[in-house]
Amino acid sequence: MIIKNKNDCKYDLISLGEVMLRLDPMDGRVRCAREFRAWEGGGEYNVARGLKKCFGLDTAIVTSLADNDVGYLINDFICQGGVDDSLIQWAPFDGIGRKSRNGINFTERGFGVRGALGVSDRANTAASQMKSGDIDWEHIFGRLGARWLHTGGIFAALSETTAQVVLDAVRAAKKHGVIVSYDLNYRPSLWKEIGGERKAQEVNREIAKYIDVMIGNEEDFTACLGFSIKGNDKHLKALDLDGYFAMIEDAAKTYPNFKVIATTLREVKSATINSWSAIAWSDGKIYKSTEYPALEIYDRVGGGDSFASGLIYGLLTGSGIETAVNYGAAHGALAMTTPGDTSMARKSEVEALIKGAGARVQR
Repeated sequence: MIIKNKNDCKYDLISLGEVMLRLDPMDGRVRCAREFRAWEGGGEYNVARGLKKCFGLDTAIVTSLADNDVGYLINDFICQGGVDDSLIQWAPFDGIGRKSRNGINFTERGFGVRGALGVSDRANTAASQMKSGDIDWEHIFGRLGARWLHTGGIFAALSETTAQVVLDAVRAAKKHGVIVSYDLNYRPSLWKEIGGERKAQEVNREIAKYIDVMIGNEEDFTACLGFSIKGNDKHLKALDLDGYFAMIEDAAKTYPNFKVIATTLREVKSATINSWSAIAWSDGKIYKSTEYPALEIYDRVGGGDSFASGLIYGLLTGSGIETAVNYGAAHGALAMTTPGDTSMARKSEVEALIKGAGARVQR
């Protein structure tokens, strides 16, 4: 991949996606909670925040928020995360959210035999109503400059109009020589009322034509692009890797524009114990990260997004695909040891984990 020089660009990376307010019942459950802790989060945004807070790159978010105090709270979180908020669109608020509102995501952590649970409240949000022509991509990519654009299937699924916004963005990015990554991130709850897998494939197959770095697990590739692991109707296990590699090769042949295809490999032994690793394909070769066979999970939400930000950091800095996939796996592992959608890790911690650092107390 030919990546633009930082000196020619204001931003290392721009993310396009929705940012929601996450309400977290901490160690309790949504249905029984009497108090919640507030965070910000969103699949595409989490990548920009991780690259800024952990890896020190210059990032921005393109999104829309309703112009009210909930929007201001989300924006304050974005500012605390160091992500540039100057590209946010502010939608008029009508007083009750009939026309435009901000998304809320109630998310509880799992434990043991009880899995994590997410309950989204995001219909008619300002971000879901973004449409073609709202964003001046020529200004962003042609004048301000960006080295990388990241977006994904969550934002594309919010509405018919957001799918077109994604297409506008990726087409403009390619025109200006910007590297584009995309996390398929299939969410059945987002697609089921607008056409299900059929619609997901229609939208994502068109977007895929413009992607350099495609990210997704086996369910994502099946639901969003129509590829599947032959004879496998369950989530990926260690013994299915040959079939998974064959599926990746099929995707690479269908979309020769893919320079990198990457995914996390997770086996859920319980909500609190997962095996965790990652693989990346590039130029016909598969690279596998260090495996964390019994990773203890505190909050699994955002682990995949932190993988993506670590992977992108490695690629942006020219560290090589093998190093990049290890950055991703280590960053994702550390992110899942702390609460919230986003990472609290430092780059030095990520690099120490890659080198085999243990969990002994540091004094």
